[in-house]
Amino acid sequence: MPCTTILVGKRATYDGSTIIARNEDSPNGEFCPKRMQVVLPADQPRHYRSVISHLEIDLSGLVPVRYSAVPNALTDEGVWAASGINDHDVAMSATETLTTNERVLGADPLVELRPAVGKPGDPDYQPEVPGGIGEEDIVTLVLPYVRSAREGVLRLGSLLERYGTYEMNGIAFSDLDEVWWLETVGGHHWIARRVPDDCYVTMPNQLGIDRFDLSDAERRGKSYLCSPDLRTWIADNHLDLTVRTTGEPGDVFNPREAFGSASDVDHIYNTPRSWSMQRWLNPHGSVWEGPNADYTPESDDIPWMRRPEHLITIEDVKHVLSLHYQGTEFDCYGARGTEETRNRYRPIGINRNDQLSVLQLRPYAPEGLRGVQWMAFGSNPFNALVALFAQVDEMPEYLSNTSAQVSTDSFYWTNRLIGALADSCFNGCAADIERYQQKVGALGHRMLTLGDAHEAAKANERLVRELRRQTGDLLAKVLLISSMGMRNGFARSDG
Repeated sequence: MPCTTILVGKRATYDGSTIIARNEDSPNGEFCPKRMQVVLPADQPRHYRSVISHLEIDLSGLVPVRYSAVPNALTDEGVWAASGINDHDVAMSATETLTTNERVLGADPLVELRPAVGKPGDPDYQPEVPGGIGEEDIVTLVLPYVRSAREGVLRLGSLLERYGTYEMNGIAFSDLDEVWWLETVGGHHWIARRVPDDCYVTMPNQLGIDRFDLSDAERRGKSYLCSPDLRTWIADNHLDLTVRTTGEPGDVFNPREAFGSASDVDHIYNTPRSWSMQRWLNPHGSVWEGPNADYTPESDDIPWMRRPEHLITIEDVKHVLSLHYQGTEFDCYGARGTEETRNRYRPIGINRNDQLSVLQLRPYAPEGLRGVQWMAFGSNPFNALVALFAQVDEMPEYLSNTSAQVSTDSFYWTNRLIGALADSCFNGCAADIERYQQKVGALGHRMLTLGDAHEAAKANERLVRELRRQTGDLLAKVLLISSMGMRNGFARSDG
């Protein structure tokens, strides 16, 4: 899945929370309906079988806890639980699809499903060989069983080492204290880095970690973790591209250079998104435009992490994950530049946004109210984040009842309709959409201020009733504005 992620450490946020957030986007030409769900321990599978890779994993010896999830509404390709928060105040988002290079794939091939050849009993029959784990599976296999972000990294790492994966992915974990980012490397290897408390991380669909300390990963594991054999695997396959002086130890290297890519496609599809996010959050820290720019949309060395110029809010996270290069010649809705520049780079807020989950863990809140899952569906320039207490037994029907049938009874489908209508009359709808986003955001913050752990589910329901009214009102306004702009409009006064 093409996605965009931001991770924020607790000393970089406005209230001391940890925040991890990701747009889940469909591939080009596809739109994947999503819904919200709470998975109770009784509903967690005891024997898991992947739809895509046919891998089977026994979970019967593990004790799961309750967790929230954002699965696909249509399960023909499996669950795709996407993101959630469990009862131990651990949040997880999976996955950000990453790029790699041929050297890595040659050294540790991806573990793909090999279908059976022939029929049983035939002399040349070859039985099916399952593939590894992938985005379809990861949240379901990890989140119900971990008590900390670090434990999440280690559990997923052990699954990757044992079963492998058929795709390159980045996975975020957080708890009340730490934020971690794990990247898969080839079929069975992985690296993970803790996000410094005073920093944020931006991640498009590209392997991102740009500094790794093997010594720390192999000993203390304070800020880095990895596959046990990573050092020898790198050396045996000549993957480290660091230029070193004679005798200099090889403890620190750049994984982005060793394991990632820097292709022409990256410069159109990936690096511009990091440039856009960091340009917004650190407007004065670097020169972003002009002949003397420190970084351009096509720079391969945009930092993986930065200290922000001000503490980051939920609204900042929503804004950067909705960006379409506002204020530049690359804005598809703007008037600057040319038709070519306005369509040169892939926006973050794209038509194919399926859902945005902003997972906030608040250390100061009462137990049972610390985990907040801010949710939006559809194209991000046109939607709003709604705050939901995650540690409840069920989610309001307006968010959970998405089906294949388009319906305004569904928050997902109503947002899809608003985005499709408003796109053609962007400037005419902008003011109404901004007012809607502010109202819904304010309702969420107000609910969190007044929250009662014993009334969390009822608080969610009350907020969603008002959300449904506000969203319906916006749909009516956008429908009117877009209808007035239809080309077959005519009035006697026109003549």
